[in-house]
Amino acid sequence: MSPEETARRSAETMLAADRAARSLGIELRSVAPGTGEVSMLVRPDMANGWDICHGGLIATLADTAFAVACNSYGVLSLAAGFDITFLEPGRIGDHLLARAQERALKGRTGVYDVTVFRLGTGEPIAEFRGRSRNVGRPIL
Repeated sequence: MSPEETARRSAETMLAADRAARSLGIELRSVAPGTGEVSMLVRPDMANGWDICHGGLIATLADTAFAVACNSYGVLSLAAGFDITFLEPGRIGDHLLARAQERALKGRTGVYDVTVFRLGTGEPIAEFRGRSRNVGRPIL
């Protein structure tokens, strides 16, 4: 199987079982070894008390792109931690795209950066850095 096929099948397998991502309407846009993109439409039920997208849901979108990227080699990888910086609020009706890119992969540890963009304008609204740990179990 090619690396691209492994990445696609790994993402599809993981997301098919991801009830949280499914409940938020998160969709796979693209995947390749070490990268991944997912999107989400901000619905009214995702708004916090200030009528903007709850930061935890933006973090979930970014974390999902991170998971797609770090699991793209067909070996189960889990988050060891992440940090997120919010630059702008997400608003009801925004279609958000999270793009993950591998920055380092050494042994069982990976570092991935994710930018969350507002589709249409391309405006970045959040920056996320995730740290992964490969647990050595095949996904497929």
